[in-house]
Amino acid sequence: MNRALVLRIAAGFAAIALLMPTAVSAKSSDPGVTPIVLFPAWHFTRLTVTVHNQTVDAKCPSSGTFEDLVFGDPSSTFSQLCRDELLTLRFDRRSQKPIRLRFHEQPGVTVHIADYGKTASAPFYEPMYEALEAAGYTRDMNIRVAGYDARLTPDMDHFLQRSKKLIEQTYRQNGNRPVHLVGHSNGPIYVQYLLTHTTQAWKDKYIHGFTPLAGNFPGQGLGYELMFVGVQIPDLSFPATSAKAVANARMFLSHPSSYITAADPRIFGDKEVVIHDQSTDTFYTPEDYPQLFRDAGLSWVLPIANRYIGGVPFADPAHFPNVDVYAEKGSGLDTLVGVGIADLSVGQLVGPSTEFFTRDGDFNQEDLTNDAVAAWAGMQCWHFSLTDNPGVNHFELPSNTGVVTRLIANAKAPRSNCR
Repeated sequence: MNRALVLRIAAGFAAIALLMPTAVSAKSSDPGVTPIVLFPAWHFTRLTVTVHNQTVDAKCPSSGTFEDLVFGDPSSTFSQLCRDELLTLRFDRRSQKPIRLRFHEQPGVTVHIADYGKTASAPFYEPMYEALEAAGYTRDMNIRVAGYDARLTPDMDHFLQRSKKLIEQTYRQNGNRPVHLVGHSNGPIYVQYLLTHTTQAWKDKYIHGFTPLAGNFPGQGLGYELMFVGVQIPDLSFPATSAKAVANARMFLSHPSSYITAADPRIFGDKEVVIHDQSTDTFYTPEDYPQLFRDAGLSWVLPIANRYIGGVPFADPAHFPNVDVYAEKGSGLDTLVGVGIADLSVGQLVGPSTEFFTRDGDFNQEDLTNDAVAAWAGMQCWHFSLTDNPGVNHFELPSNTGVVTRLIANAKAPRSNCR
């Protein structure tokens, strides 16, 4: 759109890192609180990246370590460009294996979740942890964190087995109390996969309920932007040079999670423009994604896109979670959903004259995304509610006083009698 919007977006991202909550002050005298397991947002889990004799880029250090984390301190040794190149996955285009088995790390690169299960693995949620502690919770006992590698989809890297094990351990370590799941942004996609890949008997035993905070279930328009323009972790800024933009966008093209983050045409149809190719004056909506990738010379990604765009179904009764759900969202904020670029080459730069497409939302996810969870009102027995928080942006939700107060109250509430 205009320079003012560019500056507003940049200022919004800068302000996110400084968000501070108003803590919930009420203390609980009941030591038997309902345990909570948090599934963080996209790249809000600390990943430790170990590099040993890498040959990806001779200009990058051959060995060392850095962290991948939004709003984290990655490394003074590995530049942003080096980190993006080393975190780019290799995809075997010729293999006949299932898509989920065709992704590999770069030679010499290993990645693991730091402090898995502990609150230290997701430091952005410190305000939420403090509010829960004020209500009688104890870190790493009845507040646990089910982190994941945000580059990957929930059918990869033993996510399901690891998450089930953590939930079962948390259940046992808290007097066999069912666990309340909380997810933020992309985190609820992973929770949804978990809940639709476990038996009802398992859920009846181990799950108290589910609070999705702005669940990105159908994806968002910006998922497509990542693959052409990119956004740099850890500060969520747009790349400043062509070399950085190319490396950054190529990285996201290689991540299967980029596609589950992209708007699902079954939900979005043609309701928003996600890419405008100014060289041909062609507008692409979510339902045009196959043509978008073909026109961009990216036909090789179509098997990944076809598998993972909308790859975690949620909106039909066969994929309802069948647990009590207490959803939260923000609204009333100008939200970026698409971008106009000079052409469809990968690694376009964003600047003051860049064309943006926006609609109402929570600053990060649009209304179409945040309202889609309302399909779960069709669950026949289990509780469903969707609470709007006007003016509360996507990144403020986990520390918002009203949201956390409701979370604590809902975790205390008895489960629906559907067992």
